[in-house]
Amino acid sequence: MRAKILAAVAAAVAVGSLTACGSQPSQAAGVDSNGNTVVTVAANTDFTKPVDLTVSKVDAIRAKVPKAVLDRGTLVIGVGGLPNSTPPLNLIGTDQKTLTGNEPDLGRLVAAVLGLTPDVQNASWQNMFVRIQSGQFDVGFSNITDTEERKNQGYDFASYRQDNLGFEVNKASTLTFTGDYHSLAGKSVAVGTGTNQEKILLEWRNRLQAEGKTLDVRNFGDTNSTYLALASGRIDAYFGPNPSIAYHVAKTANTPNPTRNGGKFSGAGESLQGLIAATTKKGSGLVEPLNEAINYLIEHGQYAKLLAAYGLGDEAVQRSEINPPGLPINNT
Repeated sequence: MRAKILAAVAAAVAVGSLTACGSQPSQAAGVDSNGNTVVTVAANTDFTKPVDLTVSKVDAIRAKVPKAVLDRGTLVIGVGGLPNSTPPLNLIGTDQKTLTGNEPDLGRLVAAVLGLTPDVQNASWQNMFVRIQSGQFDVGFSNITDTEERKNQGYDFASYRQDNLGFEVNKASTLTFTGDYHSLAGKSVAVGTGTNQEKILLEWRNRLQAEGKTLDVRNFGDTNSTYLALASGRIDAYFGPNPSIAYHVAKTANTPNPTRNGGKFSGAGESLQGLIAATTKKGSGLVEPLNEAINYLIEHGQYAKLLAAYGLGDEAVQRSEINPPGLPINNT
């Protein structure tokens, strides 16, 4: 999924695509009078407001963390954000050093539940998986799609967000996509060349043509050209990764050409809801406490506030699951 988002936001994140490596600040605002950790999410961003979230250490969940991790006292969190940021999922903050975004912030919240200090480290997408397998990273929080192929390659998953595509439309547009491709009949929709969403859109076009209807699928050379076409009304919608659309909607909110999200669709297609998951080395012993920590955050409200801060509330899951059905091997 990350490759699709990189293509969609490459032009939009030129300012935020500074590289960074090594450990990142914890973004902990401090400890309250009851000894709870206060984590600042969405810190050092210029498109959303930071929020302080109070998180309690849960001893019953912490007791399930492998002894080697407890003895170290840190949860080493891998993020595949090099060489380019992918906001709102991960980005170098306005302080030019802090790795912020929905993914590292969720990792920080999970670490607080486990009573561990978060050690967030940035890496390339490929190297992140290598470092998970080698044990250098305890867990990857980096928009990693749960797939059956990755399970076979030796990874465990604790799901925490839907893997969705979205339709970005002008704010005044009446177009709303609710899952039925017939709502796109007679429309002009832009999509990135060679992406999963292009494959889906072309299949819908073929179905509509068989019914005597039309769908104009457009490809532009870059993201800026796509958004210029949307702003001018030359296309009705842009079909792309839902998180990058959430980011662009936030960035355009106070401009002369505001946009909105006109609907979402599972990145795994119409037969399966794709899922994003915390990723560990299979058999490391971490997937169960991570799963329980995520569910604790869901049950106690911090999870919803985190997603809201980044405009990703429409990707919320009701529960985290361990190794749920993933993207089939023949569709990866």
